[in-house]
Amino acid sequence: MSARRTVLLSYDKRNVARWYFGGVASSMAAMVTHPLDLMKVLMQTQAEKLSVGSTFKKIVREQGVLALYNGISASLLRQYTYTLARFGIYQMGSGIMDTSTMARKTFLAAVAGGIGGFVGAPADLVNVRLQNDVKLPPEQRRNYKQAIDGLIRITREEGWRSMFNGASMTALRGMLMTVGQIAFYEQSKDVLVGLGMPQSTSTYITASLISAAAATTLTQPIDVVKTRRMNARPGEYSGLTDIFVKTTLEGPMAFFKGYTPAFARLMPHTVLLFLTLEFLRINFGYLPEPKPSTTPPAK
Repeated sequence: MSARRTVLLSYDKRNVARWYFGGVASSMAAMVTHPLDLMKVLMQTQAEKLSVGSTFKKIVREQGVLALYNGISASLLRQYTYTLARFGIYQMGSGIMDTSTMARKTFLAAVAGGIGGFVGAPADLVNVRLQNDVKLPPEQRRNYKQAIDGLIRITREEGWRSMFNGASMTALRGMLMTVGQIAFYEQSKDVLVGLGMPQSTSTYITASLISAAAATTLTQPIDVVKTRRMNARPGEYSGLTDIFVKTTLEGPMAFFKGYTPAFARLMPHTVLLFLTLEFLRINFGYLPEPKPSTTPPAK
């Protein structure tokens, strides 16, 4: 067996990721972490205070183990719209502009995340609703068959504009999430490699953990408001300001409801995402085109 096959992350480490690798890597990570995402949504939308363990037991006891994968079709659709767009835009943008500094990485990540958040808003809406069905009594459930059925029913029953309910919040969250994930990951990796750490699995995991902590902290308040807006019944809130006010009345920590499951979900998701992305980049990416020399030819 060759030495190349004995390591998880092999060569060539100079390879560049293709624009769609982020969506593929994220969908694979989502299959593992979806139950944690489900519990995060439930903890954010319920008025009662339940721990992660209590929420898990309640779902399994009342709905069965398979209920932990409620909304998986919408989650995958979200990865192939929202995540694919923001990673793809960042990847293409990094080939055009200089991203050697944290400020430049942050700018590009914010632009990519904002566009990706808007593109993925319909899938995000269906994802939240499918997940939230678990905690509702049978007569109040929307009972979408899967993601596409949800999009069709929302269009028919509420109008196509309803698919973009909370799109501004989704775009803002996408900006913060992408800054926390991609910009912090890339910068952390650059710093770690600069300090002498090799481009290896341990370095990628360390950078992933840093980016997961940054992304969770940046996005949690927005995530709570976005989730409540998307899951609201007609007339429940008069607008975003009303959501902020009512959430504030529950106490300042209400904006960080579900922080533990959010980080517990985002941490393995981010680690799996970037390990898969690095694997795809290294083994199936491509070597960048050499930049044309600007030095005039010698006479």
